[in-house]
Amino acid sequence: MQKVFSIAIDGPAGAGKSTVAKAVAKRMGAVYLDTGAMYRTMGLYMKQNGVSGTDGIARASAVPKVEVRFVGDDQHMILDGVDVTGLIRTPEASILASKVSAVAEVRERMVALQREFAEGNSVVMDGRDIGTDVLPNATLKIYLTASCEVRARRRHDELRRAGREEPFEKVMADIVERDYNDSHRAASPMRQAKDAVRVDTSDMTADEVVETIVRLARAAIAG
Repeated sequence: MQKVFSIAIDGPAGAGKSTVAKAVAKRMGAVYLDTGAMYRTMGLYMKQNGVSGTDGIARASAVPKVEVRFVGDDQHMILDGVDVTGLIRTPEASILASKVSAVAEVRERMVALQREFAEGNSVVMDGRDIGTDVLPNATLKIYLTASCEVRARRRHDELRRAGREEPFEKVMADIVERDYNDSHRAASPMRQAKDAVRVDTSDMTADEVVETIVRLARAAIAG
């Protein structure tokens, strides 16, 4: 058996990547790294400091100190010494993340941090370019997706549970905008890796998706 392994889970916003990746990591005894939270943190920094435009974001990308800390199994994002975990889970933060992630300098810095995190550890990472760029030699690559309508409904329900009322039409528009930005950016655009297994979760429960990926992972680790 391979002692150290990596599972890359890519796909569009609202496909359930984070929920599934966390559960898979727990089942497999691996560490889960939410890479999207890292880009959300960079986006928050740019907003707080009034930085905009590709050139401005590129110049400022090396300035903030971005750290990942774990409190138990929970990942916390630290920006210049301040825990901003609670500030980056909003629709606006999602759009900001998409915008800053399109800047090559931001991606280079975040990818370096993600690869460093994965060295010597069994990890599960989710994002847009994990299997294509961050971990091109991952033990298993998954492309997790679902229809736009299903993803928008899931995100809408998630926001309501968090006490944030957003019109469904706005949530749907945000999903469509995020998809376009992620798939059309010049730096590591979102796409399915050639050797990734495509899993459409539109008609699957979270447990069914997790079970599918765990089965695939165990088979891949066994060789």
